Amino acid sequence: MKTLLLLALITVSEATIGVFVKLSDGLIPVQTLTFYAMTFAAAFLFVARSLASRELPRFPRGNVKDTIIIGALIAAQGAVFNYAMTLVPIANAVIFWSIAPFFVFIFSAVFLGEKAQRRYIGIFIIALAGIVVANPLSGGNTLGNLVALATGAIYAAMITYMRHEGKTETGNDIAWSLLVAALVLAPTLLFVGPGAVSATITYPRLGMNVPVILWAVGLGLVSTGFAYFGISIVLKRLNANVYSLIDIIVSPVVATTLGYLIFAEVPGRGTLYGGVLLLSAGFWLTREMSRGAENRAVHPCQVHAPHTASG
Repeated sequence: MKTLLLLALITVSEATIGVFVKLSDGLIPVQTLTFYAMTFAAAFLFVARSLASRELPRFPRGNVKDTIIIGALIAAQGAVFNYAMTLVPIANAVIFWSIAPFFVFIFSAVFLGEKAQRRYIGIFIIALAGIVVANPLSGGNTLGNLVALATGAIYAAMITYMRHEGKTETGNDIAWSLLVAALVLAPTLLFVGPGAVSATITYPRLGMNVPVILWAVGLGLVSTGFAYFGISIVLKRLNANVYSLIDIIVSPVVATTLGYLIFAEVPGRGTLYGGVLLLSAGFWLTREMSRGAENRAVHPCQVHAPHTASG
């Protein structure tokens, strides 16, 4: 029961990425916002891991190269995904991001030498049908949809690299990778500025003013830090493949629901129907690729991540 509750909390936390990005209302440049989020997430994980293990975080001396590469990819994925959130409704971003499993399949075939199976043909036909129905080049969301697709490719590159190196998202290593991600994004403070971090946003219906920095903190602590910390716990109790299969369907649905409830975003019919096909095909492909590869499976989180981090 505790595992299921934590799993539900992780799913919701991953789904809040777009919410916090949109609530910041552009007062903080999105790349700077991502820098703040990575910084808060890294700090959260270092503290949480220290309290949980009752020891100071260990520097990954024998894993520096992988930590830097994964951190750079987390920074790229987070920055691009958050940018997509500023351009399109949450539903569009998470639906077109969901093509990530197919990029993982392609990259694994090209770079890891994994052979394609005939049964994958049907899966790809469904995925292509989903893309055709969703039609990312239609309407006024073309740029945002393409950026979301690019996010899926970047994320897939990170997952493929982690599979190649036999890495998993351990709490200690991912904390250092998030710190690297923050350092990679730090120059945004000079190039686009720190943003109006002292500004407040008025919400007439709530009758209150909220500091915009609160949403940056939420993006880092809730959407990224807590998600990664929870994942490191859940994967000790739940098979990584099972978690992946649950997350790849549930998180986009929750994110789309939050977009509707908070911002009244209603996905177009084409996007909705195409998204159902894409998510179904992604679920099927992830399940097929997981068979016989239990020891190699890596959680596909929005650095959610996790669809992190954030996201």
